[in-house]
Amino acid sequence: MHAPDPGPYRAGMDRRSCAVTAVAALALTVAALGARQATPGVTERNVPVPMRDGVVLRADLRRPSGDGRFPTLVYRTPYGKTATTDSAIVAAAVARGYAVLVQDVRGRYASAGDYVAYQHEGRDGFDTIEWAAAQPWSNGRVGTFGLSYPGAVQWLAAMEQPPHLVAMAPAMTFASPTHFWYAGGVWDGSWLLWTWTNIAPDLRVKRDVPGERTGREARASWPTAGAAAQRFLPRLEMPAFAGVADWYYEWMRHGPYDPWWQWAELTGRYARVSAAVLNISGWHDEMYGPIGATTNFSGLVRSRGGDARTARTQLVIGPWTHGSGWDSPVVGARDMGREAVQDYDALILDWMDRWVKSESNGVEARPPVRLYAMGANEWRTGDAWPPAADRRPLYLSGVAQAGRTAGALVWEAPAPATASTFVSDAAHPVRDPHDAEAGGLDYRALSTDPGVVTFETAPLESDLEVLGPIEAEMHVSVDRPDTDLWVKVLDVAPDGTAWGVMSIGLDVIRASYRNRTATRELLQPGQVYTLRLREMMTGNRFLKGHRLRVAVMAAFAPNLSWNLHTARDEFTSSETAIARVTVHAGGPHASRLVVPVVPAR
Repeated sequence: MHAPDPGPYRAGMDRRSCAVTAVAALALTVAALGARQATPGVTERNVPVPMRDGVVLRADLRRPSGDGRFPTLVYRTPYGKTATTDSAIVAAAVARGYAVLVQDVRGRYASAGDYVAYQHEGRDGFDTIEWAAAQPWSNGRVGTFGLSYPGAVQWLAAMEQPPHLVAMAPAMTFASPTHFWYAGGVWDGSWLLWTWTNIAPDLRVKRDVPGERTGREARASWPTAGAAAQRFLPRLEMPAFAGVADWYYEWMRHGPYDPWWQWAELTGRYARVSAAVLNISGWHDEMYGPIGATTNFSGLVRSRGGDARTARTQLVIGPWTHGSGWDSPVVGARDMGREAVQDYDALILDWMDRWVKSESNGVEARPPVRLYAMGANEWRTGDAWPPAADRRPLYLSGVAQAGRTAGALVWEAPAPATASTFVSDAAHPVRDPHDAEAGGLDYRALSTDPGVVTFETAPLESDLEVLGPIEAEMHVSVDRPDTDLWVKVLDVAPDGTAWGVMSIGLDVIRASYRNRTATRELLQPGQVYTLRLREMMTGNRFLKGHRLRVAVMAAFAPNLSWNLHTARDEFTSSETAIARVTVHAGGPHASRLVVPVVPAR
């Protein structure tokens, strides 16, 4: 979901906003594939598109020259339509014979109406698709494309069942509010950054209110005023968006499992979607990306008879970050190999050629599931998610001393019961050492943080390839009413480099939401609870001589929120506490990972 000025998509992390340029963003990173292409054709600016309630949205139209009815693509964005209108992917689409409509969503830039993030996109998307299909330049067959926010709007529109929508390519987007606005019950604090840099400036212009009015101004104020807003407690009293983005506060009034969020829920509703769908994400995408792509793919396959080969949907997960990394083998600091380089334009437009233009181009003969194995630096293909694997338990063992010495990870359940304790101070949470970066990054510093306990295998005697969902079953006791628990999986090389291998936020759970109830269930101090993290996933080959390490902590600030360790939450309270968190291993409380091991190739 990040924007033009700071960065293209809603980078759930500071790093995305800082790292990606506006043109790359709105052009869906195709600038990396070459300079903008000049394509002969017709361009119309600010075309009025009426909605059912009379509000007029504005769009740019590019189409081939001459008369005729053309297959049609629709792209809807909150980030300003112009850069995408002039982008390489749109030029390439016109060269292939498409009419492309690029629209500012309601209340953004040239479009009228009030902007309420995401909540108008279903009906407005339906109206836009059906309006485009009825135009004299359209043949009535419509496809949609885009990633992050422009990916989410596709799903919300598809749930409204527009009759003329025949294909979609929603990349790096969500499946459920529970892993979009929240992660494992923890508020995704990066919505603050997204609103600050990408959304609020134009809203201030429209409302003529003081404050940062351009992306440049917002980026300049972020390191000081924005960082202060990240720390502000209680979060509902943070003043930055009052009268500008009141929907931001409304979000925070609703917990992760509040029924209020049903307006944005995709799961369980896939039978409503008839279009052919290409699902794309990356192992280092925002946390909602890989779980969104895999959940949406699997849900579509089930709703269409269970055979992925005939379900008109595919799944592609590379090693990429959110909205970038397509064109380089180096993602973050890790070399993923030349196989990681992807022609995003061709991937999208080939899909559209098959399902919008009905060309026999071989797309449907591709394996339905294509997953990248980092470390091996090769693609793995198959017919299903999750891929076939030997799900093996890997047990925590021994005693870890926080910030000093590691416990063990072993394949056999240890008999002796042990306990490892760390201290979490909610006033000084453990911080992400790479909070302004993305991709394959070195997290060795966590092993010396006094708020972290680590467990690791002995050096591997042979390669270990892990591909698919990972589950962590953690037995913990806490001396306070609540905590968050992070279980970070790392690939430790012989030189000490500790690569992160999955999206930040797939690896956390808030204890008071352990049962996914609408209201918090507080902990009894000293009682042992089982916390199950079920959304972890990766594709990584741990090479011979490497170690698999888990780092366990109670916070990973600042991009996701952190627990106050009290009976109240960070939305309504500023009181913090210090918690002693004990991780139990062996005996009756055998904490473990369950990892999907695939055969060596």
